[in-house]
Amino acid sequence: MGLDATDLGAGPVTVRRGVPAGAERRVAELYWDAFGRKLGSALNPAGKAVSFIAAHLNTDRAVCALLDGQLVGLAGYQHGGRALTGGSARTVLRAYGHLRGLHRLLLLALFERHPAPGQLVMDGIAVDPDMRGRGVGSLLIEEVAAVAAEQDCREIRLDVIDTNPRARALYERRGFTAVRTEHTPYLRALLGFGAVTTMHRPVGTGEGRKL
Repeated sequence: MGLDATDLGAGPVTVRRGVPAGAERRVAELYWDAFGRKLGSALNPAGKAVSFIAAHLNTDRAVCALLDGQLVGLAGYQHGGRALTGGSARTVLRAYGHLRGLHRLLLLALFERHPAPGQLVMDGIAVDPDMRGRGVGSLLIEEVAAVAAEQDCREIRLDVIDTNPRARALYERRGFTAVRTEHTPYLRALLGFGAVTTMHRPVGTGEGRKL
């Protein structure tokens, strides 16, 4: 199952479900490029973080954008108790050591989001810098929306930080509306952002979806 994005000016981009075999490292690199600033305090240094993410992916919890067979973007989602990025407390402690690992677990707990009944939680979008602004993010969102509809979810939920206005603008264009903002100024020095806005989109809305 794929979506042709040539009419969006993105070239022969297709969207598929699941991470292609052998692309785990590339997924982790794109994910870190998009969210490393947010997750850095918990998973730095970057090289170790990318390796950790790549080793603990739930590869069936993503939709991926491909250009000539190469991964150029992805969107992870959480449903049925599993998200794209995995790794138990034990694996974090094993990778980072018990002393430093405990501190990192506390930081990672700040990012945990659990879907309410009938929700699919989208973990965010990561697109290759050379492909941004060419419709790839919209394609990924619509494929996640198709997954949500097939899982009989009533809405998609995501969280966007205050330092990422470009992402919020994309989500608003694709039918998401803000439902609440949690101000966390005490986290700005530690994590680099001071507010998180939760956005919802009813399943079955939006434009540009092709099946």
